[in-house]
Amino acid sequence: MENNRYSRQILFSPIGEEGQKKIRQKKVVLIGAGALGSGTAEALVRAGIGSLVIIDRDYVDESNLQRQQLYTEQDAGEQLPKAEAAKRRLEKINSDVSIIGYIADADPLFLEPHLKDTNLIMDGTDNFETRYMINDLAVKHGIPWIYGACVSSYGITYTILPGETPCLTCLMKKMPLGGATCDTAGIISPAVSMVTAHQTADALKILTDQKDKLKKELLSFDIWEGQYTSIKVSKMKKDSCPTCGTERVYPYLQAENTSRTAVLCGRDTVQIRPPEHNLLNVGEKAEQLQGKVEGLFHNPFLLSFQAGELRLVAFKDGRVLVHGTKKTAEAKSVYHRYFG
Repeated sequence: MENNRYSRQILFSPIGEEGQKKIRQKKVVLIGAGALGSGTAEALVRAGIGSLVIIDRDYVDESNLQRQQLYTEQDAGEQLPKAEAAKRRLEKINSDVSIIGYIADADPLFLEPHLKDTNLIMDGTDNFETRYMINDLAVKHGIPWIYGACVSSYGITYTILPGETPCLTCLMKKMPLGGATCDTAGIISPAVSMVTAHQTADALKILTDQKDKLKKELLSFDIWEGQYTSIKVSKMKKDSCPTCGTERVYPYLQAENTSRTAVLCGRDTVQIRPPEHNLLNVGEKAEQLQGKVEGLFHNPFLLSFQAGELRLVAFKDGRVLVHGTKKTAEAKSVYHRYFG
């Protein structure tokens, strides 16, 4: 039965039966379950990956449905966390795959323990702070990872092999600031599909132990204009790189480089993360707020309510999203008003 399920993939000679067995034995950690993450997750689960760990801090919104292929109107209506909605959908697609979903912020403290026995890290994030953290952890533990990003009709992807290729820090001297986002420049779903196709193809090469088939170049494209660029980056590997060089300090794993408050990419939203991972009893908190706030909503995973022109969404892990502002001071003020 299993061979019949994957028969067309097995007929592809570079994979074959041996490659399919290898895929079945591998573990992938996916960070971010938005447009790119949901696309790569579905492709890997359909391909028969052994184990998939999904980490995402957000919930499904109606604006996601245009390009985030795992989610439904019901998911958006229930404000289901993406990690939970993705897990439910993927288990219906392939019940043989072990799928674990974590509704959490992928900071180093949370992520590092989950990297044990991981064969590949997939980037489905929307910000460079997290990507640099992934890069540091991947190099530290010698785990390949695949970077991907898209906005408007433009996409970019690059596969990083610790010890072999330049890492993300080699390519970019410092964290990019500003720039276009999906909320300022929009996005079309074919750009997402193109990035996930390249990410997944490289993932299958790594998972079948065929790293020699990787092009090891940075690929970018504009699918609307029909422009494609492949850049050779091997000479950009630097001995002085603080992440993969001769004197490694892993700068993005250090406390001073991790935010306790963060303005989410392209959105009028500030995330506030408590100093420690303090769990929130959503039901008890909802009872405390009943009759004191407008628009109170809660499910087993989160609660949300209106505070003037701002909307707060609180998760079980203690994080709170403050929608309607980019000002961290304003966000902290309203946060402390309701959460101490």
